[in-house]
Amino acid sequence: MATPAETFRQQFGVGGRCFSAPGRVNLIGEHVDYNAGIVLPMAIGLRLWVWASPRSDRQLHVIAHDLGETDVLDLDAPGRRTGTWRDYLAGTAFHLEAAGFRLTGANLLITSDIPTGAGLSSSAALEVAVGFALLTLAGHTVDRLALARAGQAAEHDFVGTRCGLMDQFVVAHGRAGHAVWLDCRSLAFDFIPLDTNQCAVVVVDSGVKHQLAASEYNTRRQECEAALSVLQRLFPDRTTLRDVTEAELAQAAGMLSDSLLQRARHVVTEIGRVTAFAQALRASDWTQAGALLTASHRSLSEDYAVSCPELDALVAAARQIPGCYGARLTGGGFGGCTVNLVAPEALDAFLREVPRAYAQHTGGTARMWVVQPAAGVGEMD
Repeated sequence: MATPAETFRQQFGVGGRCFSAPGRVNLIGEHVDYNAGIVLPMAIGLRLWVWASPRSDRQLHVIAHDLGETDVLDLDAPGRRTGTWRDYLAGTAFHLEAAGFRLTGANLLITSDIPTGAGLSSSAALEVAVGFALLTLAGHTVDRLALARAGQAAEHDFVGTRCGLMDQFVVAHGRAGHAVWLDCRSLAFDFIPLDTNQCAVVVVDSGVKHQLAASEYNTRRQECEAALSVLQRLFPDRTTLRDVTEAELAQAAGMLSDSLLQRARHVVTEIGRVTAFAQALRASDWTQAGALLTASHRSLSEDYAVSCPELDALVAAARQIPGCYGARLTGGGFGGCTVNLVAPEALDAFLREVPRAYAQHTGGTARMWVVQPAAGVGEMD
């Protein structure tokens, strides 16, 4: 079987330059990025690759290698809301040009080992890798923040998902051996060392993705906006849920419906957990870090209502393993993955027993990855 590089040469008659972007796992800080909160994700070693060469016209000739599909996209007439991978490419290119980066046509071949629908940001990797390739081919110095923003705008306008900036930001800015602390309001960020020789990070895929995910994601964002609107009657200077304290939320509890109170409570407490988790990470206090993960999952399940029986089963199975410090769902929820902190000496038992318990409880098959903090998007040698 031909390699992607060989297929590119066969199809386009020239060699391609290779670009790559990582997936990401959010360690903690879920559903707070669109509330101007603080998040703590890391880029991971599962990656998407783009082979690319320039064209003299304004067309993108694309091979979606893993799907066996091809298409031609027109930079001057991008289609929207096709419900396919095309939206991510067309939207990213459109918004890069809207930001002032004139692009040229390109031949592209895309392949990936990031599982789709698992909450590991395969879509952000696609946007950022293709955007990086197109900017480089057009001779631009890559502005990583502008690139991340273009990917986010593509999700909003071309895909229909009102995501925050976290996924695209960490895919663009990731650093090997480090998690990324990101303030989603100021976009200040910092790198926190994460030594996986001291504590393994394990991603477990439930193998399910409920159809509610996309619609409920947007619903949760609307609920946060509605909760803030009510809270502003008491606290008019609060511009985001990030600005609300737990004491203020308790004071206003009678003004909020049960569901809006729960949504706001998750956001307010989750932001506090991120700050505490960052401190635990810097101190290599894995017991405290794990307890915060588990508390985050409880909040996501009970207050934010984005878990599902399969994710709850994975977290319950993980917590039965001695040496598992903590576990929670990661990503938007309603399926996808959990992230787990595991002592190295417990790793073999974890990898053996969690899939077994999950299968017994749900009949499903769990896929697992022991992941390392990885570098962000770039051109490969």
